[in-house]
Amino acid sequence: MWANPSSPHAAGRAARAALESARARLKAALGWQGEVIFTSGASEALALGIGRAKCGQVLVSAVEHDAALRAAGDAQRLDVGADGLVILNSTKMHLDDTKRPLAVVQQVNSETGVVQNITEISEAVHAAEGVLLCDAAQGAGKLDIPAEADMAVLSAHKFGGPVGVGALLVRDYALLGPTGGQERGYRGGTESLPLVLGMVAALDAGNAWLENASVMREALTAQLIENGAEIVAGEALRIPTIAAYRMPGKSSAAQLIRFDGAGIAVSAGSACSSGSLKASHVLTAMGYAHPGEVIRVSIGRETTEAEIARFVAVWKEIRG
Repeated sequence: MWANPSSPHAAGRAARAALESARARLKAALGWQGEVIFTSGASEALALGIGRAKCGQVLVSAVEHDAALRAAGDAQRLDVGADGLVILNSTKMHLDDTKRPLAVVQQVNSETGVVQNITEISEAVHAAEGVLLCDAAQGAGKLDIPAEADMAVLSAHKFGGPVGVGALLVRDYALLGPTGGQERGYRGGTESLPLVLGMVAALDAGNAWLENASVMREALTAQLIENGAEIVAGEALRIPTIAAYRMPGKSSAAQLIRFDGAGIAVSAGSACSSGSLKASHVLTAMGYAHPGEVIRVSIGRETTEAEIARFVAVWKEIRG
């Protein structure tokens, strides 16, 4: 059993102490020098960071996760190139230092695995006296949280923690308008101490497995190329855990059905919205010519070489 960390009785005070210890451990594990607001996941953290930021102009890259695009509404989009990277000239052109811009950019794209150059983007944003919110949901626990970000978003289940918990990292609380309630008044709702503890435990487990994931991804890519695959953004820096592959002449929907029938789970577009029949907004923004033939593959902590071999075998069957 656990108590409400906001309760004044002894059990509540003990829960509060455990929560604050977890907060300190999370900051230490991520090397974050600012504040931490616990949330129910990345979607809530994005809504909080975008919706409560003390900024005027909001800009969001065209390849952000749907959760960021929803929170940003009709905010101006930052263009990307064929490699999925934000076009810096576009960033500098649209930033308006009279409106204290908020720029929202993913660290790692959830469909292609492309890693953005956050350092260069932050230079452009900060030159306009703006604020950079980095969606680090796909990178946290695997890559370093960008030190240049003013705010960063993470989700526990993306690095092996429980579903239903995440955090908004904030350089300074003064960047946000308070809402009242818990988390120093910046987020309403009782903190879920068990989920927070699970999230921190997952971070403490480290990312030594990432090197093996990199080896498996490279082996998978080499074998798929030999069997007619095209790698989306193959020349860009990409995280080892995500890759997007095109099977020429085979629709994404048909591939998903065949792979699923073979007991292999893949997705078309972001895994969170793979049930949608809409064309991937990420591939569309990149100007990719064949978005309807691309599937997204994830390699996780538990992925094995045997599973990679099985995937390649089924790929060959589907391709024919």
